[in-house]
Amino acid sequence: MQIGVIHEDTPGEMRVALTPNEVHSLTDDGHEVIVEHGAGRRAGHPDSEYRDAGARTAPRADALAADLVLQVHLSGSGHRVEDWQEAQELKLLRPGTVLIGLANPLSHPEPVRRIAEQGVTAFSLDLLPRITRAQSMDVLSSQSSIAGYRAALIAAGQVNKMLPMMTTAAGSLPPARVLVLGAGVAGLQAIATARRLGAVVHAYDIRAAAREQVESVGGIFVDLPLDTSTAEGAGGYAQAQGEDFYARQREVLGNEVAAADIVIATAQVPGKPAPLLVTEDMVRAMRPGSVIVDAAAAQGGNCAVSVPDQTIEHSGVTITAPTNLPAGAAAHASRLYARNIANFTRHLIGSDGPQLTSDDPIIQDTLLTREGHVVHPQLRALLDLDPAGVSVGAPHPVASERG
Repeated sequence: MQIGVIHEDTPGEMRVALTPNEVHSLTDDGHEVIVEHGAGRRAGHPDSEYRDAGARTAPRADALAADLVLQVHLSGSGHRVEDWQEAQELKLLRPGTVLIGLANPLSHPEPVRRIAEQGVTAFSLDLLPRITRAQSMDVLSSQSSIAGYRAALIAAGQVNKMLPMMTTAAGSLPPARVLVLGAGVAGLQAIATARRLGAVVHAYDIRAAAREQVESVGGIFVDLPLDTSTAEGAGGYAQAQGEDFYARQREVLGNEVAAADIVIATAQVPGKPAPLLVTEDMVRAMRPGSVIVDAAAAQGGNCAVSVPDQTIEHSGVTITAPTNLPAGAAAHASRLYARNIANFTRHLIGSDGPQLTSDDPIIQDTLLTREGHVVHPQLRALLDLDPAGVSVGAPHPVASERG
């Protein structure tokens, strides 16, 4: 099959969906890979490396004419209406073209309707099921690990202290204290990185199972007097709680936040806004010179005063809220992402092409659109479409399905 890779247009995005190593593996499988000129430059891969790996470098239109198009962010999946309208590459895609990438559809379902209207088949890898067979394709884990690492480094560079304990002729300096909120993949990597830098790290997560994971990477688990019996949902992800729970949680977290030199907030709930964990009053209670890195900013943020993609100062505390931390380590982030997406592509393509009707949960759970329809059950519900099964075949039926 022909596999296309295009230059990412999302502001601030430095990654590329496929690196030369994975191009080589796909061409060895007999596929033709077409890479848009300059697609990998910002991730450290000039066109010559792609050609050496067996790809053809070409204008954007040629890459978009491929049978499958691999992306970091799916075309037309931007969060703003103007992003959908300006996604010119969608208009260049043939009906039936397969797009594979990230769309964050449970939080931003409306763009998926626009993708369906183009007659494009789309897969979103952020919906991969948490099963053993899907681990080699797990984009969220690979990119979250990089996000946690970078969050710790950003915090260390902004705080007014050094992280490790140091003994000098002028006396000893105590280690900085770091508090990590949320102990998923990003949080655990933030803990491990801050520990390697010498900080004392405390961490909190509403999932009871997180204690062992936090302690395994050198953190001290913060045990709050809260009922968390319903905190863990399907696949081991945190589950949204009621506002009364979050209010009590903020109340008992106050002392931990006030004692920290650095707070790294990574708590997220799939398909929901990030929970508010750090209020404005809690920020005011922190020592001047302290730092908050709100790594959940793309989902609304864990800190009440953070501003997405900005660094501000509030009551002497620096708050930074990056929405795309992996892009800051584009070379390694792309290397891991490319491996994930290439593994998914190989899994998807059978002897007769993409297995779109497979009952494999890896394919079923990630399939968003097909032949003009939104087919993912959760998305159909979010878009107020008939939850009953869809019949494929009509070229652009979604417009008439609007709820």
